[in-house]
Order: sequence, then structure tokens, then C-alpha cells
Amino acid sequence: MANKTISSIAKDLKISRARVYQIIDMLDDNEKPSKDSNDRYVIDDSAVNAIRKYYANSNTKAKQEKTSPIDDKVLDIMRRQLDEKDRQIEKLTQLLDQQQQLNLSTNRQNEKLLDTTTNNNPSQDDNPSQNDDTDVLKSTEGNEVKTSKKGLFGWLRR
Repeated sequence: MANKTISSIAKDLKISRARVYQIIDMLDDNEKPSKDSNDRYVIDDSAVNAIRKYYANSNTKAKQEKTSPIDDKVLDIMRRQLDEKDRQIEKLTQLLDQQQQLNLSTNRQNEKLLDTTTNNNPSQDDNPSQNDDTDVLKSTEGNEVKTSKKGLFGWLRR
């Protein structure tokens, strides 16, 4: 293969020309490309291979050094947070179950109270002559019929 240029090596490795010069400076003396009379590098196949090898080694070492300690710390923190979230979810599930049971028992008590109050008082169906002022009010003028406002808990007053 013919001599390659710094630009073509940089393009192949997808790095800048300046980085290629840095790598050349870091190579051992026996692996460095020689310079011609114009002070330009004469890069042959062995120099290209040495540059690629150095770049590959430095790139993987940098990634391993940067990511390993950080990844372990981040992973440990995330595991602790996940455990804490699991405990919180379990606690909230317990509280939700308790609330549902309490609501159910309260509804049963309300139904019992409602049944006992309706059993003690004669129902409105038994006394049709009794006026029910909670449902319909008859006006004193004409044929207008007004419905009273019962409110949210109007059904409890029956």
C-alpha cells in the first residue's frame, strides 16, 4: 500500500488531524513514522497500524477507566433507591388496603343505621296522607311544583 496522509488516517479513525499528531508523538521511537526533507511525515503501513493500535488501546482504556468506578457507584445508588421505592410502594399498598377496609366497614355501619332508623319510623308509603316536604313542595300560587334542594347527603335524612 502507498503512503497515507494524516488527513486520510484521521478520516478512517474518525478523529481530528490534531489527534493523529498527538498519537504519533506518543508512539515509541521505532513505531513513529519518519519525516522527509520538508519536515512532513512519511507514513507507511507499519506506522498506520501502530497509530490504529495505539488509538484502539487508548480509546478502550479511557472508556473503562471513566465508566467503571462511576458505573459501580451509580448502580449501587440506583439499587438502594429502588429498594427504598419498593418499601414505599409496599407501605402505600398496606395503607390503601386499610383504607378500603375502613370504607367498607363504615358503609356497612351506615347501612345498618339507615335500616334501623327506617324500621323505627313508619315509612312514607304506609302513610300516604303525610306530606313529604323533602321531595316536592307545592306552591301556594297556581299549579307550579318546586323541588327542594336535597344536598349531597339528602338520602340520609329519610
